[in-house]
Amino acid sequence: MKKIQFLALTLIHFFASAQTKQMNTGEILQNIKRLNVVGSALYIAAHPDDENTVFLSYLSKERMVRTAYLSMTRGDGGQNLIGPEQSELIGLIRTHELLEARKVDGPEQYFTRANDFGFSKTTEEALATWGKDDVLADVVWRIRKFQPDIIVARFPPDSRAGHGHHSASGLMAEEAFHAAADPTKFPEQLKFVPVWQAKRVVWNSFTPGFSNTEPKEADFIRVNIGNFNPLLGKSYTEIAAESRSMHKSQGFGSAKNRGKRSDFAVHKAGEKATNDLFDGIDLSWGRIQGGAEITAMISNIAKNFQAEKPSNSVADLVKLYEAIEKLESNIITETKKKEVAELILACSGLWFEANPAEFATSPNEKIKVNANIVKRSDANISLDKIVFQGIEKDSSLNNNLKNNEILNLSFNVQIPKNQAITQPYWLNEKGKLGMYRVDDQQLRGLPMKNPDLQATFHFTIENKAFSFTKPLVYKFVEPSDGEIYRPFEVRPEVTATIAEKVYAFADNSPKDIEIAIKAGLANVKGTLKLDLPKDWRSEPTSIDFELKDKHQEKQVFFKLFPSKNASEITIKAVVETPNGKYNRGIKTIAYKHIPTITLFPEAEAKAIRLDLKKSGSKIGYIAGAGDDVPKALTQIGYSVSMLTEKELGENLNTFDAIVVGVRAYNTEDYLKNYQQKLMDYVANGGTMVLQYQTNTFIGTLKLKDLGPYPFGISRDRVSEENAEVRFLQANHPLLNTPNKITSKDFEGWIQERGLYFADIWSDKYATILSMNDTNETAKEGSLLYAQHGKGHYVFTGLSFFRELPAGVAGAYRLFANIVSVGK
Repeated sequence: MKKIQFLALTLIHFFASAQTKQMNTGEILQNIKRLNVVGSALYIAAHPDDENTVFLSYLSKERMVRTAYLSMTRGDGGQNLIGPEQSELIGLIRTHELLEARKVDGPEQYFTRANDFGFSKTTEEALATWGKDDVLADVVWRIRKFQPDIIVARFPPDSRAGHGHHSASGLMAEEAFHAAADPTKFPEQLKFVPVWQAKRVVWNSFTPGFSNTEPKEADFIRVNIGNFNPLLGKSYTEIAAESRSMHKSQGFGSAKNRGKRSDFAVHKAGEKATNDLFDGIDLSWGRIQGGAEITAMISNIAKNFQAEKPSNSVADLVKLYEAIEKLESNIITETKKKEVAELILACSGLWFEANPAEFATSPNEKIKVNANIVKRSDANISLDKIVFQGIEKDSSLNNNLKNNEILNLSFNVQIPKNQAITQPYWLNEKGKLGMYRVDDQQLRGLPMKNPDLQATFHFTIENKAFSFTKPLVYKFVEPSDGEIYRPFEVRPEVTATIAEKVYAFADNSPKDIEIAIKAGLANVKGTLKLDLPKDWRSEPTSIDFELKDKHQEKQVFFKLFPSKNASEITIKAVVETPNGKYNRGIKTIAYKHIPTITLFPEAEAKAIRLDLKKSGSKIGYIAGAGDDVPKALTQIGYSVSMLTEKELGENLNTFDAIVVGVRAYNTEDYLKNYQQKLMDYVANGGTMVLQYQTNTFIGTLKLKDLGPYPFGISRDRVSEENAEVRFLQANHPLLNTPNKITSKDFEGWIQERGLYFADIWSDKYATILSMNDTNETAKEGSLLYAQHGKGHYVFTGLSFFRELPAGVAGAYRLFANIVSVGK
């Protein structure tokens, strides 16, 4: 059992550190001292960015306890300020942003299977959507696996948390604290892990604005987290700012604060602390039988450490490793062995990696792998062999490494015929609304599955055998950025990627369906077909193709003829080659602050035949954050021109409507300079549609200036996507022209009705709709309309930015009415 626990731990570490970690001498000494601390802490919150990075930095680098952040979700329901990705794609980005943040502040990173389905106002809604037992099981699993001494919750289990996911995470921290120690709870886990009782649960309290004001509760302790660490040359608040700034998709770049800071830990469950977070917990080797000798050895290594020659510590670190090996095997000793091994690498200056000659392969392909090994010290080290896991290749070498002489080795390796493709493990199977499906218990909660294709380097260091496993990683040089590492991918023999996620048909006219066929191998030939229901058809029915070069891509086109009546279908692209059938597309996400991510979603798209009419044809669009609305408008026949600062300086009267994307006023500073021109456009007969913005604006532009008449934006939202929508003015043109809007048009909405509604407005605005979440008052600020001069102005907080790209028919019909008003 304990061996299984350690194996999982090792896999996480080496995936997170695809390249050998190069510590400076301050970090080496810090980590030597850390060896003498054997405590642990698990921090629990709901989303990426919820974690208090100062508190995490303090736990990991000041208290030097093994620390982890458990995020209930991957942030799949959030917005994206750096690109168009939404849903599981933004969840992937935020997963990697968390991993990059943890490289800065030090803890490990874990998740549950819970899907961030969007804003939730109550604990009950969050747990009902996730499935309380499922998410509780995942938190219990991580507690039993990690075995923390203390658990720190970021949020209280009540409305003060501000979000149903937040409060649910606080409740789960407390319930899992008890359940993890109960053998009757989730007994299926006990074949892998033991029950575990942490000492206590505390709430890392906050007050409105996340200030660190002293809490009102009587049972709390003060935690001084703003200290300066001379070995690292930074305070924990500085480290935390660097960490938090990795959350770039959320725009959370942070300034580096310096000086004293206190946080507070409010007692929630377990044995109460009176002076210190770790009251009553032995953080020394005294808790391990035979540990006194280990303490003395570590202290001696720290005392004798030489910054100018760290390799002098290698022999003593090897002896320390051997001494820990003789102790009882448990999570503490196995973790410390790993930490000692990392220090041996750092002190010896040993660097090694295995780099494929290409960034991708396919099953049954032969690839060249270059292994590079160099030892930058006088430490006594030999390379014995390299074993390629997942590949039938083993190399015995017995090569004595010389100081600073690089060893370059090349291997031709055969990829197994049955090798699985590279894919985020939680996206392999279709889950449900609130929970991803992961059948393998050992994978649950890991940030990413460790790659199947790895290289294990076997060394003899100071007469002791060590082995280190690393994934194969592609390395290249980009002239503007320098050396870059990219995860090595296993791709299908061929992929077929449909160009759009949704095809919307406003009439019976056919549309071109563009599909990119891409080869994973050289000399691929086959046939591509569309799998369609009987009342839809394509011309041609199939397309033959041949791709001679690896990674060659070819665009092919089908004409898709819709049904005559309103309907909704799934288009499926199927490729057949002599080697079999393939039904995967390819999606690559590339941003500089995270590794390149490639996944292979099913090759399918949604098609809807709409009962839709529209007036006007030419739309000017000012893009917002993560905005796919322009594509959706093009789908139903509008001519959409993207308006940047340059175009806004030109004549706007040629447009039937101008639409402003979500958060555009928050992300595009220049917009305030064109506000009067936009209002003049409306007064002269134009139609302007403003989608939701947040209530923080740049420069002198105020909320009252957003429209021709004053209105204010709140944080009001309706998060229940099936909430009743009531028509306040049933005869208003927005609900009748050119499409008759009924309650049926609000069926099938995803994630929410809308957000950031208006809360106050001039009486010159007409309110069109009323809606509310369960047990809340009605909200009428989701859709405001006003005439201004000869034209029309509309503000909407309805989540068209989600509904249109998802192909929600009613959202198309209502948006067509909005941009058609006055035409």
